[in-house]
Formats: sequence, structure tokens, C-alpha cells
Amino acid sequence: MTVLMMRVTGLSVVLAAAGVVFAGPQAAHASPGPADPTAPAVSAGEPAELGVVGRGSVRATPDVMRLSVGVEVRRDKAGAAFAAVKEGAARLTDALIAAGVARQDLRTNDLSLGTEYEKYPKVVGYRASQGVEALVRDLSKADAVIDAVAAAGDEVRLSGLSFEISRSHALLKEARAAAYRDARAKAEQYAALAGRQVGRVMKLEEEGDSAPPRFAMAEKASVSPGQGTITIIVRVIYELV
Repeated sequence: MTVLMMRVTGLSVVLAAAGVVFAGPQAAHASPGPADPTAPAVSAGEPAELGVVGRGSVRATPDVMRLSVGVEVRRDKAGAAFAAVKEGAARLTDALIAAGVARQDLRTNDLSLGTEYEKYPKVVGYRASQGVEALVRDLSKADAVIDAVAAAGDEVRLSGLSFEISRSHALLKEARAAAYRDARAKAEQYAALAGRQVGRVMKLEEEGDSAPPRFAMAEKASVSPGQGTITIIVRVIYELV
């Protein structure tokens, strides 16, 4: 809902979708009667402000896949578990590089070694794990990368994937421009209805759209980035002249 706020000495006027509401000391003494929807809300020359919300959206296809994988092993001895997980992680790294992931796009994001108990304090084994995050910049290789992970061994784990837009900065600028144009168009319409003109910007705030983008899966690939939406919302207060 867009709210039009006008501040006048002794009089506050709020225009909402439901109609026009007057509040303030003068409102109690106003004579009842039919309102003229085409009449200006305030007299010319009186100071007033107009607040509007603008929304701008840009649709884009993600071009980067972030893959979370790892190796988990269980051995009778702690040293054996740690050595086995390092060996498994090395095999996984080699498989990812062979599938087309650049070495500089691989990052270790987890390393753990823990004790397993049958009933405390009786130790029955040791579990070790190492996680790897892989950035796939060529999405045509996404399926091949995932297949390589699956073939790297029974101790390999795939914990999830996400898609990103590497050129998000340019898209954010485009969404901001669209949001501001939307706010300005609304302000000019409301100002004209009130018999005024839009003046300077008194306040400008931006808030991002927290809703997750919707992805449309492709039919010919098991993994697809689909298409998402970047949305910017701005709240602008203009001076009315």
C-alpha cells in the first residue's frame, strides 16, 4: 500500500487506498459534507511531503554453481581415521579438478575428528570428516562435476549446492534505477491528484527483497540454475511544491 503523507501546520492529512482521513485540531470542527475527489488536498504554498514506495526487479540466470561435498570415514584408531579422511579428500580434489573445476576454486570448509562410544567411556571407533567447497564457473560442466563426485568413492558425501550470479553488482544497479523510476512515477501521479508538483527528495531508503528467487528447472539436465529475480525496494519522501 502506498501512503501519501502531508504535514501542514495544525493539520495532518493521510491518503490511503481506502480514502482520505483528516486528523488534527481542525478536523474536529470540520463541517460534514460530500468530499470532492478532484479538489487539492492542501492549499497551494503550504509545506507538504509525499512518501511512496518503489519496486524494481531484474530477472537473471545464475552463472556460477557452489557445490558442498566432503569425505567421512570411520576407523578403529584416531590416526587411521585422520589419515583415511585426508586420503579421501585428496582423491575427491583430484576428481573435481579432472571434471573441470579450477584448483583455486576449491576450498576446505570443514575438518573434524571425533570419538564414537558404545557406552561411555567405552570407545568403539573414531570418525573423521573433511568438507570441500567447489565453485563451478562453467555450468555446462555441472553434471560432469557431480558425476565425478559420485564416482570418487563410497565415503564421499554431497551435502548441497546453490547457484549464484557473478555479475550481481550490475544487476543491482539496474534494479535500483527501476525502483527509483517506479517511486518517481507514483509520486508525480499523487502530486498531480493533489494539485501540486514533486519537489526535492527529502529522504531515500533502500531495502532488499528477502524472498528467495524462484528457479525453473530445465528438462534436459539433471542440474539447472533456472532463473531468479533480483528485487530492490526503495522508500522515498518527496517535497511537494
